Amino acid sequence: MPPKTPGRRAEELEREYVIPLRASQHQPSRRRRAGHALETVRRFVVRHMKGQPEDVWIDPRLNERIWERGIQHIPPQVRVKAIRFEDGLIEVDLLEEE
Repeated sequence: MPPKTPGRRAEELEREYVIPLRASQHQPSRRRRAGHALETVRRFVVRHMKGQPEDVWIDPRLNERIWERGIQHIPPQVRVKAIRFEDGLIEVDLLEEE
């Protein structure tokens, strides 16, 4: 493994996270929970992968997982895999449940 150079990012960074969404069940009104949960995912990934909100791409399967029980009943947490590419784009995928 090459030594770290200050100020230089890795070409591609891949990490797995468990993102808590329980606060999204209590903070917004009932009709805004799923949208708030998606924004929570975006903010979490931006904070932990050091990117920009406009560079985050959320996989449609993750969107469907959050919306699968409707706008009011979101899952308490989601397991995701986040990949930051060399150009700064961050891709967020749902991890397969085993």
